[in-house]
Amino acid sequence: MSVVIVIPARHASTRYPGKPLVELRGATGEGQSLIRRSWEAARAVRGIDRVIVATDDERIRAHAEGFGAEVAMTSAAARNGTERCAEAVAKLGLTHEIVVNLQGDAPLTPAWFVEELVAGLRADPGADVATPVLRCSGAMRSELIADRVAGRVGGTTAVFGHDRRALYFSKEVIPYAGADFAPNEPTPVFHHVGVYAYRPEALAEYPGWDEGRLEALEGLEQLRFLERGRRILCVEVEARGREFWELNNPSDVPKLEAMMRRMGIA
Repeated sequence: MSVVIVIPARHASTRYPGKPLVELRGATGEGQSLIRRSWEAARAVRGIDRVIVATDDERIRAHAEGFGAEVAMTSAAARNGTERCAEAVAKLGLTHEIVVNLQGDAPLTPAWFVEELVAGLRADPGADVATPVLRCSGAMRSELIADRVAGRVGGTTAVFGHDRRALYFSKEVIPYAGADFAPNEPTPVFHHVGVYAYRPEALAEYPGWDEGRLEALEGLEQLRFLERGRRILCVEVEARGREFWELNNPSDVPKLEAMMRRMGIA
């Protein structure tokens, strides 16, 4: 099955304007923009036919083309990354059998997360969308809770059934677990990794649906699929010793840079 990765990137983020162009310094001290690091992460995935940056901003277009990326210009009307991916696919007339949305704020996404995501969607013909989830250690769960207590928008959590079908996603830390966990102890909380693999038919339908009530409350685009009865497969992935975090707030920059230094990522 042919696979394309689309990286949606917009400059006018309400929480963090200009985020795709923010520089992150790795182990060597050299700075590279967030969008370039995300593009490099996409290019490291095996079995991908094409990688495209989708943006509505000329600054991002010029920067991305400057380091060799293929860019699709999309409208400013796209309400989220899924709509931007759908517009890019339609505009370019892409006919790939799976479309991957690698959001431009997750440059530490390991290649095997995406590879296992694609394999999971291929193996489950009843799923419309697939997305990776990572079981939280006690330490990661504590970080998520600390973000919420401080009023920061941190990571998203996912709950799913025995068949791995998503039941809900939230910016709150769910499911509730009253017990404390040791830092290295596995917990019942799953961190949702902001990557999606779509069947083209489901992706093409998405922009035509009104924003869902739960989607609007949580600010989570994937809930629109659930509210329309579409099936999302949660694919559990393993960190294999890698640290993972998305860039949601300016305070996440030093956290990601420290992670890159510890992992030796240039």
